[in-house]
Amino acid sequence: MKLTLGGSLKLAFKPWVEGLENIPKEGPAILASNHLSFSDSFFLPAVLDRKVTFIAKAEYFTSPGVKGKLTAAFFKGVGQLPVDRSGARGAGEAAVKSGLEVLARGELFGIYPEGTRSPDGRLYRGKPGGLARVALASGAPVIPVAMIDTEKIQPPGKVVPKLMSPGIRIGKPLDFSRYHGMENDRFILRSVTDEVMYEIMKLSGQEYVDIYATAAKRQIAEAKKQAEEAEKAAKQHRPGS
Repeated sequence: MKLTLGGSLKLAFKPWVEGLENIPKEGPAILASNHLSFSDSFFLPAVLDRKVTFIAKAEYFTSPGVKGKLTAAFFKGVGQLPVDRSGARGAGEAAVKSGLEVLARGELFGIYPEGTRSPDGRLYRGKPGGLARVALASGAPVIPVAMIDTEKIQPPGKVVPKLMSPGIRIGKPLDFSRYHGMENDRFILRSVTDEVMYEIMKLSGQEYVDIYATAAKRQIAEAKKQAEEAEKAAKQHRPGS
């Protein structure tokens, strides 16, 4: 990935980076990033010397046919692990298990605390189930990361990406060892997550919204549906319709 896709990304888009010195040269660490674009999982590993392992939905690895096999090979090649989102607690448990396995090998584990891409470029409330539990159970430092302008490269509906230079700001490691063994305390999990999101906000300069991104997406979809229904109703009542 670093020799092929990574090199091509750096050559074509020339991403700028601040804070590379905050990435440890060895040992486990959690990279907690905001999530603006599908390409975030490619740009961040491309600018680092070390391998970063992210999690991806299992459907990317299990689709049938030639296209499915190529997709699975691609995601494996860029260092992503499949997460089965089924079951009582879904992706949260899978993320914790995967993260702990990666960190136990002394590697870098990448996670998006928002749980999904931002629908409008703002920073949304972090979900405590994955990030905080992995951090407290492993004892690994959490490094806040801010992706800058990656959502502008290929906005929804655009097939050809825009050649521009996105940015990556890497903050100083956060130590939560004082909470070790308290990964089942929901108040501690919330506190840890909020501290990480605050650092990401400072790095990214994004407006913070204190709701989950998934809820925001539902609100946006509902508002769009209502607007379409209102427009349809208005057309039906126009003279000559």
